Amino acid sequence: MKILLTGESGQLARELLLELAGDAELVALGRSGMDLAQPSRIRQTVRRLRPDLIINSAAYTAVDQAEHEQAKAFAINGTAPGVLAEEADRLGAPLLHFSTDYVFDGKKAEPYTELDAPQPLSVYGASKLAGEQAIQAIGGQHLILRTSWVYSRHGRNFLLTMQRLLQERRSLDVVNDEHGAPTWAGHLAQATAALVRRWLNDGRFPTGLYHLTASGETSWYGFAQAIATHLHAQGRLRATLSPIASRNYPTPANRPANSRLSCLRLERDWGVRLPNWEAGLSECLANASAIDAGALAISRSA
Repeated sequence: MKILLTGESGQLARELLLELAGDAELVALGRSGMDLAQPSRIRQTVRRLRPDLIINSAAYTAVDQAEHEQAKAFAINGTAPGVLAEEADRLGAPLLHFSTDYVFDGKKAEPYTELDAPQPLSVYGASKLAGEQAIQAIGGQHLILRTSWVYSRHGRNFLLTMQRLLQERRSLDVVNDEHGAPTWAGHLAQATAALVRRWLNDGRFPTGLYHLTASGETSWYGFAQAIATHLHAQGRLRATLSPIASRNYPTPANRPANSRLSCLRLERDWGVRLPNWEAGLSECLANASAIDAGALAISRSA
């Protein structure tokens, strides 16, 4: 069984490589192996490799920069998933794709369900929604997992930025009126691998659109406080944190005030539920074994 994984160096792909090692032949590709901004390259690569499953964990994730690079964001987040879906359907292979809470406008008082109508506030959110719609329009076997606030010990994310700033600065202001569920890429990969293994074992692929985030909720300020607590325990905390309103921290892209996603449907249908976000953060920080070159050797770049 051959699995094609996109976004080879991304934080989620790195965790998926560890989780799926030994379950199938993994072919992990980055931009040099398959540039998602070039549909022809996507088609050529998929047709050459002929995978049994495609996992698209790659994305254009520079939320603010996307406001100035709309064409690039839509090419990678909107057009490429549709091309992957077409090629997967041509092979009779399922496609597993990751999307985002940013497809919603955040105005709902309760957590969003899969039945709520998307209304993105940003180019990034609109491009991710376009990718979802492109996949659904093909009609092949697919699983779209919307998640939120993903972080890990690798790449560029809120955890690593806060760890650096909390040790460099004397004071730090963090937005306190945007709420969601910080989701460790390790737990996200574990749940994804469980769904893939079910398909490998009994041939039943969990087709559809589902939400998958950590349990619980917090604000960006609450997330930063939890990170600061871990640093303080290690004697590495320097900065004092202060909460601020999002209107006092303007950014090029608008962000939803409510990024909470209800994950009850996935738990009901497939028995998958992630631990609380605080447990995820503790496990992430306690896991000192970063992916090294030896671990990445399980991938085969084509």
